[in-house]
Amino acid sequence: MSQILTLPLVSWLNGTVMIGIFVLVVIGLVAAVFMLMNNDKPKK
Repeated sequence: MSQILTLPLVSWLNGTVMIGIFVLVVIGLVAAVFMLMNNDKPKK
């Protein structure tokens, strides 16, 4: 039980994993926006 309570307040591994997931989500959203922009152009 005491092992669970001895976790550090700042976990660098958890922070880097969260930042990595955030970067992947942002890249995915930017790619989706660019694909939508490119699909709207050839409609003439």
